[in-house]
Amino acid sequence: MPNHFLKKKNKKKIEGTVDHLIYGVVIIGPLMNLPQLFQIWIKKNAAGVSVISWASFALFSVIWMIYGIIHKEKPLIIMNTALIVIQGLIVAGILLYK
Repeated sequence: MPNHFLKKKNKKKIEGTVDHLIYGVVIIGPLMNLPQLFQIWIKKNAAGVSVISWASFALFSVIWMIYGIIHKEKPLIIMNTALIVIQGLIVAGILLYK
């Protein structure tokens, strides 16, 4: 087989693996924010939690979501929409319970 054919085949295999992996990231990434959300809303304790940091995370998620929309990248849109909701609730909880 020609060398360029093997390179294309390997590239497709790697791309397919990464495409599958990214959907795990889309689910797990936002879930990693839930312990902080629960700490604030269930325990009603926002001590030591930075509103500036979480508001910045939410702002960056908005920018990434816009990028995803412009480039029609569903994983970015889904993940960052979830992050905006969760991070927004964290910011609201910090303001409420600090």
